[in-house]
Parts: sequence; C-alpha cells; structure tokens
Amino acid sequence: QVQLVESGGGLVHPGGSLRLSCTASGTIFGIIAMGWYRQAPGKQRELVATMTNGSRTNYADSVKGRFTISRGNAENTGNLQTVFLQMNNLKVEDTAVYYCKADRLFSDYWGKGTLVTVSS
Repeated sequence: QVQLVESGGGLVHPGGSLRLSCTASGTIFGIIAMGWYRQAPGKQRELVATMTNGSRTNYADSVKGRFTISRGNAENTGNLQTVFLQMNNLKVEDTAVYYCKADRLFSDYWGKGTLVTVSS
C-alpha cells in the first residue's frame, strides 16, 4: 500500500502563487509516475500534471506555462517520495480540490486532496 499526503493548499488572490507538496510513504517501490489532478465543484476530476520516473511530464493545456511539476526524495528519509506542483499566475478557474496520485504498474493510489481557492 502507498499512502499519499498533500499539503500547501489555501486561499490566494488571482495572479498569486501556491506550491503544493505530496509525500508518498509505505510501499513506494514500484511507483512509476506521480501527478496532480483536480476537481472543481460540479465538475469531473481532471488531470493537471504528471511526471514519470524518467522525468517525462504531461500538463493540461489550461495550466501550461503557469504550473510546474517536479519530484524529489525527501532528505534523510530514503523511503519517501515527494511530488510538488508550483502554481503561478493563479486564476479563479483554478479553484478546486487538488489530488495527488501515484501510479504503479497495476494499481494507483490517491491522496485525500487539498483545497485551493483563488478569489479576490
């Protein structure tokens, strides 16, 4: 099993920035990709950005040029794996619950989500 914990959400004005973090723990061996998805009120969950172990990235068109995904290993905790989402120039339409996802070959895991609210 893999446990995912997101952090970094909050309230920000349009044009502002936030950095989301997601740390994986448990049986992280075999994770081949991690990413971020979001779900706005009344809408379906959608892909925001993903990154493979080989650093291949995929972004939703709506966030290209504004959001950056990165991955890293937490220092001094060799069994943890973290994915970040740097969000710049946030727009009202970016308001959503952001979920972290970790993919293994035959399974995937989701975090509980962190709320991002963009409002003036």
